[in-house]
Amino acid sequence: MITRVKRKLRRMLGRNNNQQQQLPDQDLIINDKHVIIKKDKLEPTLPLIKEMAGVRDNLVPRRKITHLSFTGPVMKIKGYYYLDNIPIHEDDYVKKRLILVNVVNKKNLPDIHIPLQDIKVDGLRLNETISEDYKWAGFQGEINFSRVELGNKPLIDSEYAFYIEIEMNVPGHDIVRKRFPLGNIESFLPNGFYSAKMEYFSARRHLKYNLLATYDREVKTLKLVSSKLKDFDPAELDMDEAIRRTPFYRFFYSKVFKQIYNFCCLFPIKEKKVLFASDSREDMSGNFQFVYEEMLKRNLDFDYHFMLKKGVGVKKSYTELIRLAYDMATSKFIVLDDFYPLVYPLKIRDKAELVQLWHAVGAFKTFGFSRLGRPGGPSPKSLNHRNYTKAIVSSHNIGKYYAEGFGISDEYVVPTGIPRTDVFFDKAYQREVKERLYEEFPFLRDKKVITFAPTFRGNGQQSAHYNMEMLNLDKIYEELKDEYVFLFKVHPFVKNDFSIPYQYSEFFYDFSSYREINDLLFVTDILITDYSSVCFEYALLNKPMIFFAYDVEEYIQKRDFYFDYHSFIPGPLVKTTDQLVSTIKREDFKMEKVQPFVNYFFDDIDGKASERVVDRIFLRIGEEDEEELQS
Repeated sequence: MITRVKRKLRRMLGRNNNQQQQLPDQDLIINDKHVIIKKDKLEPTLPLIKEMAGVRDNLVPRRKITHLSFTGPVMKIKGYYYLDNIPIHEDDYVKKRLILVNVVNKKNLPDIHIPLQDIKVDGLRLNETISEDYKWAGFQGEINFSRVELGNKPLIDSEYAFYIEIEMNVPGHDIVRKRFPLGNIESFLPNGFYSAKMEYFSARRHLKYNLLATYDREVKTLKLVSSKLKDFDPAELDMDEAIRRTPFYRFFYSKVFKQIYNFCCLFPIKEKKVLFASDSREDMSGNFQFVYEEMLKRNLDFDYHFMLKKGVGVKKSYTELIRLAYDMATSKFIVLDDFYPLVYPLKIRDKAELVQLWHAVGAFKTFGFSRLGRPGGPSPKSLNHRNYTKAIVSSHNIGKYYAEGFGISDEYVVPTGIPRTDVFFDKAYQREVKERLYEEFPFLRDKKVITFAPTFRGNGQQSAHYNMEMLNLDKIYEELKDEYVFLFKVHPFVKNDFSIPYQYSEFFYDFSSYREINDLLFVTDILITDYSSVCFEYALLNKPMIFFAYDVEEYIQKRDFYFDYHSFIPGPLVKTTDQLVSTIKREDFKMEKVQPFVNYFFDDIDGKASERVVDRIFLRIGEEDEEELQS
């Protein structure tokens, strides 16, 4: 193409100067958008040469940053960028992007390209007037530096300079691309700098970085420095547990325990023996508490045994393991409330029941064998959950999802309702809880209460985290402090650091260590959640809830749901703090979705789930009726 342009230019030059002029290749250079002519006598013809070559030399950049702010490692930016004499009438012909250039380049890192959203200039509310020819010169963007690298990892430790690039697809011309520094953004850093922490969590690696933003006066742009603070395997933090779990203990736990159980199966099953076993609670709370209290209230002639541990990682002594094997082999009913690894390799005896009183309500995000083939999902050969003989659910509408998740037959799933939801129909209990909470935390009485209860991110307990930087605490405080208090109820698995700024200590309160979230729901006026099953319980109170799901597209891709997320949630979906605050202030809660939600996910709205569990599971009352319905 360049050769053809040169031939045209030679002919054009000859006509223009009334003589044939020789133009050797070394004197005419056409490269991308540049024309260089080395012979002085040809300078008068340069504009015609450039026009013939499709080159513009009047591309003066006009750009300005109108907004730049940080929330944690998340940066928001707005501004405009255009080139003189190239109109931007349509957003289809323009692309704008931020470029992070590795200044040190000690690791040969490539530039990082961050696409920006094109917006109209009038949306920026500028003081100056910009011609209608450049109405699509505006841009805005949000960048989370804790997730910009492959695998959603933080910005690699190095130094970076910011540039902004515009790419124009000009009809009749080649693509025009110009890159410039951001300009003077010093006013957006009132203290001269900004710093934040960036973290990454997986089962095998925890990373922590410091992010420092400053103004580079020499280049006139924003400068970022990412410094690595930590890089370690989380398993190394539990060295004491690793030491205590000797090779012999691991052998005993995985092999000998099963042999002891098989031996104990020679003893007869005790028809009235009930074993409550949990690796997620060390007391009789949750569904265990309600079922057990119902059985005691009826004075049933059962022999109760318990093996309760705070977590899967809490070690059981050799004596406890032997006793557990015996109790599992001789109990008529083995009752669980969560994942329990010791029981899954066992063959449950023909006349025994392995009952799962699952801790969650409803069916929301996929779990268990519904996640086959997904990151963090089980192996098709896994034995987990498959030996349950009974599992309870809140509604017959979701029985098939639990059967799929547990890898069991539909007939083993019983829609009794969830025992711990009975308190949502017990007005006396609710009044008692409210008064107790108001007495212990008087600030809950004075204002409306917002409870923020998201689920964790990550594939499991070892990698559990939550990106708290997605919440702009300053914005929430300024907009809501007069009418509300804001409670954090972060999932107990979450490992990353979170602290409430002291200047907001009379508005934000951390209730993450408060055991029973259901009690907090009774004093909550607005619930903010995302993918947590707490929305099922809260819906029973017919109060407003908001779904703050900033990463819903990614969550759908990696985790997925049993239902379409947008049509499922009984409240508005928001992705930013601005949307969250606006929804609260406008009271746009979509309350019309709550009651249909309750009707679908609860067969019985009567507060008698504990009674039905005892009747159906332990006393087998109504079992024949259920068999007829299934047939």
